[in-house]
Amino acid sequence: MLIALISDIHSNLEALEAVWKSVKKADVVFCMGDLVGYGANPNEVVEFFREEMEKREILCVRGNHDNAVAFGITWGFNPYAREAIRWHERVMSGENIEFLRRLPVRQLFRTDGEDFLIIHGSPRAPLDEYLFPWLPDSEFVEVLKYFREKNLVVGHTHMQMLKEIGGRRIINPGGVGQPRDGDWRAAYAFIDTDSDEIVFERVEYDVDTAARKIIEAGLPRFLAYRLYEGY
Repeated sequence: MLIALISDIHSNLEALEAVWKSVKKADVVFCMGDLVGYGANPNEVVEFFREEMEKREILCVRGNHDNAVAFGITWGFNPYAREAIRWHERVMSGENIEFLRRLPVRQLFRTDGEDFLIIHGSPRAPLDEYLFPWLPDSEFVEVLKYFREKNLVVGHTHMQMLKEIGGRRIINPGGVGQPRDGDWRAAYAFIDTDSDEIVFERVEYDVDTAARKIIEAGLPRFLAYRLYEGY
């Protein structure tokens, strides 16, 4: 079975469409949340997922920005993120807001003797904890105590990562719509359960259009400029 991993689209329709050309071949898609936030196309991104979930198996969890927009929560976010959250609340349809509210904070998937826990942040704090690649192995050992599955698939950091500890794995495919590892290209990954291989991918997208839409929407220009820097 081929599993596609995507996360942190952040209302970037151009990046999502570029990634989807590749991931649509997968048997199942895991999405680790943050469909919305920051970018200029929240309705289009959510409607894209709503339509695709009727066609194929997609397991999607709620991210912290999804949660913020869905429930009107802005505390704990930086000023740029808060402004974007408030803008999302104004422009998003009621149906799309309700879709975000119904997303679970965690999902389980089992196939071919493999099991996966899907969460945006971490099992300790599903919406908010950052599992950065540079954390010491001792921190990941602690995280492993909070779940039983072999594989934990997360997002939130916008950085690609594979940690293998004691025969178990913590996997992050990186950010589709707003990478933060210095590479502006949209990030995603695949797991082949037959070969047990994990492949990390990048794809170019129309970043000029995505940035222009942010500026034209009246959102902070910083949110547009950062797309070019991959930060």
